[in-house]
Amino acid sequence: MTTGPVSVKIEDVHVSFGRTRVLTGVNLDIEPGEFFAFLGPSGSGKSTLLRAIAGFGPLPAGRILIDGQDITALPPWKRNVGMVFQSYALWPHMTVRKNIAFGLEEHKVDAKEIRRRVDAALDLVGLAEYADRRPTQLSGGQQQRVALARTVVIEPRVLLLDEPLSNLDANLRVQMRRDILDLQRKLSLTTIFVTHDQEEANTMSDRMAVLNDGVIQQVGAPMALYDRPANLFVADFLGTANVLEGRFITDNGRSRFTDESGIEIVIDKTVEPGYGALVLRPQNLTIQPPGASHRAHIVPLPGTVQYVEFLGSIVRYAVQVGPHVILIDESHHQGDQVFEQWVAVEVGVDTNYLTTLAQ
Repeated sequence: MTTGPVSVKIEDVHVSFGRTRVLTGVNLDIEPGEFFAFLGPSGSGKSTLLRAIAGFGPLPAGRILIDGQDITALPPWKRNVGMVFQSYALWPHMTVRKNIAFGLEEHKVDAKEIRRRVDAALDLVGLAEYADRRPTQLSGGQQQRVALARTVVIEPRVLLLDEPLSNLDANLRVQMRRDILDLQRKLSLTTIFVTHDQEEANTMSDRMAVLNDGVIQQVGAPMALYDRPANLFVADFLGTANVLEGRFITDNGRSRFTDESGIEIVIDKTVEPGYGALVLRPQNLTIQPPGASHRAHIVPLPGTVQYVEFLGSIVRYAVQVGPHVILIDESHHQGDQVFEQWVAVEVGVDTNYLTTLAQ
């Protein structure tokens, strides 16, 4: 039985299905008690990596260690990890109590101990009054809680979650991610969560790894990755990004960015000369009438409004600036003026909020 949270270490892991390489040289250190997310698009290798930790799929090259123990070649039932699947995988003919007890019965745990642990798990997920119902008599969120209870009742060293919220409606997803995080904190259980949804990863994880084409692109806290992406893939995948590609030029210790359309922006830091990109987040841009006064550090770019989207708390503008369509998000307040389609405007670029990327 685990006496405290454990670490997970992944060393130079490669996974192939036949001649198709799915994971390439993955290295990760996951801290004890951490809620860690694998984030990426479909086909990025995130679920394959999770299954490699669980012991499903082909034997990977490299090493996977839990609490310092090399488990790479161990079968799944000897790893003492718990996995919650996207489909929940509940037995429809069994009651909630029997579903939760199933793993303990398979491990030949004493009947009195099974009852104690099942009762504790039911209380933990708030389903004690539903113990005698069957899965078909439960809502999607309740089924999700049963799947979690069935997994944590075996007291795993690591909890693995494979897109467990994807079958729920939007409102229930928000509630369930809070419930899962609360449960993880109560248990102080090292947890690895797979998702393609950046909002889920941002709101739940202590840190995350962004994957693409089987390669880890960047690892870090959600806010750090958003504010300081390592490359264009991360910048574009984590939220909305306006990307301008061009050249950085440095003269007398000052740098400026220029592109083929004639846009030129002075940068308040020294950037390595050469080709690269500027990343402009929509919320860091402003939109004003032509010729309006601007604060210091604002570079105005003339353009024309292409379309306007009202998104409740914000108004999103798409503005044609030379060959670029730049998105700007403005907070919405009752009575605010809204710029109409085809109106000439100026996009204000605040040089305090520029992300520069080399190429």
